Amino acid sequence: MARRVAIGLLTVLIAALLVDRSLFSVAQGDVAVCTRLGQLLPGTYGPGLHWKSPLDSAHRFDQRLNTRTYPGESFLTRDQRTLDMDFLLRYRLRDVATFYRSTGGDQDVAFQRLADLTRDRLKAAVAREPLASVPILLRGGLGDQEFEELRTAAQRLGLELVDLQMQRIDLSDQAASAVYQRMEQTFTARAQQLDANGTLQADRIRADGERKRAEILADATRQAQRIRADADARAAALYASSYGKNPELAEFTQSLAAYKSSLEHEGDVLVITPEGDFFKYLRSSSGRAAAAPAVGAR
Repeated sequence: MARRVAIGLLTVLIAALLVDRSLFSVAQGDVAVCTRLGQLLPGTYGPGLHWKSPLDSAHRFDQRLNTRTYPGESFLTRDQRTLDMDFLLRYRLRDVATFYRSTGGDQDVAFQRLADLTRDRLKAAVAREPLASVPILLRGGLGDQEFEELRTAAQRLGLELVDLQMQRIDLSDQAASAVYQRMEQTFTARAQQLDANGTLQADRIRADGERKRAEILADATRQAQRIRADADARAAALYASSYGKNPELAEFTQSLAAYKSSLEHEGDVLVITPEGDFFKYLRSSSGRAAAAPAVGAR
């Protein structure tokens, strides 16, 4: 009796073990494949409960969209500047069989291979660009064709590459110092150019002002001379008209003007013959000779 009970318990235990080895579950968002003695069996398994041979092993993989970041990668630009860059990859598992055959089902191996492929292409793209252009490049400078080539390489690993983005771009200390020095030189040169342009414009404005000033003065001088000439002509005409009517008054007026100009300053001495005609109006208001002539004048 006891032997039958033991055999029954052993049978139940073996049956339970076989059932446990024959059933496996796949979570939502995962996909599974089975292998027998290390060989991949055909077919994939979606979410749910599934049967398999007790000799088979089930391997589950996440087929949802995944994102991995690869920080601290060093890249060299065309102008020999070192950049520290972080990039991320978004991908999902697309072909489980290809993935298992190419990587043995090791996700870390697949992700590392994809990262190496991406890194090589990014280094080649960054090396074609100067430092100033790198931060604005889409996908780190990878063109559409290069990105498609990277997607094709990912497909050979059973992965679908969805996106590639640059997260952080920092200059190394040496590159940062060189950039700041170049910026300083650029701004200094720009300031010198602006100063030179300002000086040139100031000289032009000053020269233009001097030219206009000379033109205004010349025009004013011409107008003044013309006005003075007209005035002198009118004055001469008036004098001529007045003196023509009274020649004796004209002679008297001219003599007084000559006296004034000859003896204008104090201390002036005039040596001349007193009997001459120059002093005739000093001897007499009529200009005729007086009884006793004057000796001299001061």
